[in-house]
Amino acid sequence: MEQPFLRSYVQLLIHTCHKRGIHAMGGMAAQIPIRDDPKANLDAMERVRQDKLREVCAGHDGTWVAHPGLVPIAKSVFDEHMKTQNQIQPPSNPKCPITEHILLQIPVGRLTEEGFVRNVDVALQYIESWLRGNGCVPIYNLMEDAATAEISRAQIWQWIYYNARLSNGRRIDRHMLDWALANVLNWARQALGPERYATSRFERAAELLVSLSTGEFQEFLTTAAYTEFA
Repeated sequence: MEQPFLRSYVQLLIHTCHKRGIHAMGGMAAQIPIRDDPKANLDAMERVRQDKLREVCAGHDGTWVAHPGLVPIAKSVFDEHMKTQNQIQPPSNPKCPITEHILLQIPVGRLTEEGFVRNVDVALQYIESWLRGNGCVPIYNLMEDAATAEISRAQIWQWIYYNARLSNGRRIDRHMLDWALANVLNWARQALGPERYATSRFERAAELLVSLSTGEFQEFLTTAAYTEFA
């Protein structure tokens, strides 16, 4: 959320909403309580607190969370920093300072092999679960929905299409996608065992992910995946 586009879109959203006298909602905290690892749970809850602090200080009037266990954290942060029922105030400058140029700033950061494989992993796990009829899936202690898979596979498509380079110099291409998929599928086979894997939808999910990550860009993965239920 500190990257130029996301930070700028938040400012534009709040300005637009308050200019029209309506509430500007924050985003969802996707974390879920980690009951078997107290240290990891504390770290996750602190990330939630920092995220909600960022939202309320930016001017959001409310927020939401993926798990009811996070409500007290979000509520306490907003109660402490938002002294009134909301922060709706006519902007001092009716023209928002966020311009098209600002919104189109290229994000900066390292593109790692681990991050690439994680994108493939999360997208594949979500699509497999979606094909079994579950659209809200806990993955790596985060409650994921279709937006997660859309972002993951769109990034994979973009990296392949533009021949992006990893921080180690390796170029991202179709072969790397196949390699990552093979590793994730192998992990799934070992984790589930032969019988459960045979009844899963991982193989079909992999086919869909390859189709969505290569060739002509498809706007929505769910549009392509709905044919599985025809």
